[in-house]
Amino acid sequence: MQRIIHTILYIVLATFLVATASACKRKAQIPENAATTDSTLDIYPDYKDATIPPNIAPLNFMATFEAQDYVASLTGEDGQEIVEGSIEGGKFIIDADEWKKLLQANKGKSITITVYAKQEGTWIKFAPFKMHVANEDIDAYLSYRLIEPSYELYRQLGLYQRNLTNFDEYPIYENNRNFDMAHNHCINCHNFQNYDTDRMLFHVRAEHGGTIFYDHGNIKKMNMRADSVLANCVYPTWHPTRNWVVFSSNLTGQAFHMTNHNKIEVIDYGSDLVFYDADKGSLTNILKTNVDMETFPCWSPDGKRLYYCSAHFEPLRNAADSTRSDSVLRYYDKVFYDIMSMDFDEKTRTFGQPRMEVNCSAMKMSATVPRISPDGRYLLFTMGGYGQFHIWHKDSDLWIKDLKTGDLYPLSEANSPEVDSYHTWSSNGRWIVFSSRREDKNFSRPAIAYFDKDGKPHKAFILPQEDPEYHQLFFKSYNVPELTKSAVKTTPEQLKKVVYDDASAGKVSYTAKPTK
Repeated sequence: MQRIIHTILYIVLATFLVATASACKRKAQIPENAATTDSTLDIYPDYKDATIPPNIAPLNFMATFEAQDYVASLTGEDGQEIVEGSIEGGKFIIDADEWKKLLQANKGKSITITVYAKQEGTWIKFAPFKMHVANEDIDAYLSYRLIEPSYELYRQLGLYQRNLTNFDEYPIYENNRNFDMAHNHCINCHNFQNYDTDRMLFHVRAEHGGTIFYDHGNIKKMNMRADSVLANCVYPTWHPTRNWVVFSSNLTGQAFHMTNHNKIEVIDYGSDLVFYDADKGSLTNILKTNVDMETFPCWSPDGKRLYYCSAHFEPLRNAADSTRSDSVLRYYDKVFYDIMSMDFDEKTRTFGQPRMEVNCSAMKMSATVPRISPDGRYLLFTMGGYGQFHIWHKDSDLWIKDLKTGDLYPLSEANSPEVDSYHTWSSNGRWIVFSSRREDKNFSRPAIAYFDKDGKPHKAFILPQEDPEYHQLFFKSYNVPELTKSAVKTTPEQLKKVVYDDASAGKVSYTAKPTK
């Protein structure tokens, strides 16, 4: 606890020092007669050879080579140059206005970064490295949950939104700015409709439980339980144009390993798909099965097909409700989820027969979180050795299926040896943001990767921060990154008022068949 308090104080102090230093930085000059070396300078975060959006905030970095002074030159192919001196700790805080001009002038080109370090009175010029500037912007806003590294307890967590064009971060909703056990609740599964924030939702669990819907300025809380539905509504996907949401309904549990490089298993011992008409407040089962577990639904961009994950698990066929969890736990590493899809008829609100999209079980592998690119061509998903909660699985990687050619391949250039999991497309299909533990193996942080028009991923880089040391000192994980084109249009205070008003919460009605 003392270390965490010290870390928080340090982050506050470091942010102040960065802001102060940025405001009064000395005018830097490129050193004359610097000794040249072929060695490349190690920097943190590692932005070398990354492809970056032309509207991204400055990629501030720090040198890991000990020296008395540093100078960096950032030069575009157009000849434009930024010369920056470092502040304490070898940190380069790039002028935001100059950075923006440099990127805009070098779209589709590269920027060359050359770092000079002064050691024992002598300047050394390191071998330059490049950053490549894409032609396409990334959506301006990234939303995520920040949560402490715990398994069963939560104290302070919240949903936040970051402006990717600068370093502004705003709370969407927080459960406990000042901790209060009587009102303690969890927040999860935030979701937006078609990259916009006119419609959004998130779940509240424990105290003040329910699902919060924001719809063009109107906020309401719904109790999403119904007698004919397996369990609570969990993972959502909003229809791209209509006020309809498909959820999975999951019986979820967790278990801990005694000896395993994966620390924990979060498992389903039952899951179905349900259709929710938010205008009518009605809930309908789509798939209600015993031996097949369906989860992580996702609409196609045109709303004519639903993708989801499904695991066929025979031990559940004759299992009683009281023994379902034991059946799955006994064979937890033999649960393989395939990716399926179904046609959807908007007029009748009915779904067609399931169709296999990626037969992961045939490979003795398991998939989660299917997401379709905005042009409808690429299926992006996470694949690991088993199960469906890959944020805890070190072997999880991002994969692509080209729905036009049928090609199936990993995003090797973007993946890392550590956990790479939950992901989102940008609205133009050229960027992928995903959760990665590549930095320290324990904390999830947003990684950004370019996905070019030929279906090739590029090297990923970690979400830039004003203080380049920030990620090494911030002890929370970023969960469920979601890109949007606009900022959230409500306030934490407005949402809190609805969350805490249990008496006004609505209750869904159940219909055996969807109504027109």
